[in-house]
Amino acid sequence: MNELLAKTLGGLSKEYYIRQFLFGLALSVSLLFLFMQGEGEVLWYVWILGIVNISLYPYSRFVYESIANFIVGDNIFFANIVVIFFVKIITMLICLYFAWVIAPIGLAYLYYYHNKKQNQ
Repeated sequence: MNELLAKTLGGLSKEYYIRQFLFGLALSVSLLFLFMQGEGEVLWYVWILGIVNISLYPYSRFVYESIANFIVGDNIFFANIVVIFFVKIITMLICLYFAWVIAPIGLAYLYYYHNKKQNQ
């Protein structure tokens, strides 16, 4: 069981995980602040889903960045900074909101990658 956890949940570097975790936390706190401005209260399952998504966000972002890197490669694009910032925020929100769906793909890939690396 420890091997499984080390190859999946421990598969990202600490620096990458902490950086992405903090971005996910900042986005979640911002969204929570917006929700709390309304008249209704935040339900318990929203808190649970938020905690799960924050925890899985680094793996979700890893999947997105891996796919984007595969498609774009080493190309450089020149665009308006406002457009780039907007697209970045949208992709971060998508990765955060769907982390519970996207992250298992990243965890499976990390397990496969570390197994392959160990067997070489």
